[in-house]
Amino acid sequence: MSTSIRIDDDLYSLAKNRSKAEMRSVPQQVAYWAKVGRAALDNPDLPIEFVRDTLIAVEEESEPFEFSEE
Repeated sequence: MSTSIRIDDDLYSLAKNRSKAEMRSVPQQVAYWAKVGRAALDNPDLPIEFVRDTLIAVEEESEPFEFSEE
């Protein structure tokens, strides 16, 4: 489900420029910024780069690690 919202023209322009560089749509870029911002506010002691990198890592596909039995 999606909901239309109004945002400032300057914010839209920033999101439009950044979305091209990061290969996202403008709404996806704004949603990404909101997600990173919310996680940063929930974890004020963590550097923003750590928050961003952790969110990226969580979304990456990976295979489960299997320990070898010796």
